[in-house]
Amino acid sequence: MLTVVDACVREGSGGSPTLVADDDAAFSDADRRAIVRAGGASHGAFLDPPVVRFFTGTAELRNCGHGTLAAQAVLLDRDHARERRAVQRTGGRDVQVTATRLPGGGIEVWFDQGPVTVTEPDSDLGGVLAALGVGDPGRIVVASPGTPRLLIPVADPSVVAPDFARLAAECRERGLLGCLVYRLDGPVALARLFAPVIGVDEDVANANSSGCLAAHLGRRIEVWQGDALGRPSAVFADSDGHTTRVGGVVRLR
Repeated sequence: MLTVVDACVREGSGGSPTLVADDDAAFSDADRRAIVRAGGASHGAFLDPPVVRFFTGTAELRNCGHGTLAAQAVLLDRDHARERRAVQRTGGRDVQVTATRLPGGGIEVWFDQGPVTVTEPDSDLGGVLAALGVGDPGRIVVASPGTPRLLIPVADPSVVAPDFARLAAECRERGLLGCLVYRLDGPVALARLFAPVIGVDEDVANANSSGCLAAHLGRRIEVWQGDALGRPSAVFADSDGHTTRVGGVVRLR
């Protein structure tokens, strides 16, 4: 069974189109990547509960936040239940997940992100900033829930216009998944996640990076993404500096 859902919708619309499919032992990884491309989504979740694997059209991912939300929403819907509490196994790690039907429609899903490390960059980032077209940002940190990415505060994320080929090369050289550029606006962060190294120039909703930002700030935050792509999204993330939970609302089509 294969379906596409909208993960991390904002006020009931937008969100990231995410493919959810039952896995099959006969599939090769090339088959899974081809299924994601054919489905017209940037990411796909392949279900063999409790195992879930994630792919883009070009690579397998160690984990995927909004893919986890999509997968668990579909599993709840199949159960015809109001709530689902379960353990998802992804990348060799067990993830606690909770999915709940909302009265007005949609399914809200939360997962425990696990440890997030936040460190100072250990190399010059001039090439990355040049590829992003960003000058004189605020304090940059490296955040990793398993795969490192940069968190870069900027004055206005909407005007950032990366050279994606150069950015992919710079990130690949440093072992980075990508870059989250953001601006804080009270309890909301306006953000964009660029990850051309995994075949996703810009992500509509990157839940793991949102959790990284909450871990960096040590508080709850709502991260708005996707506006530049015409798919407004919202990710909820809450951290006390030690543990981080990430959530969002999934709309079934």
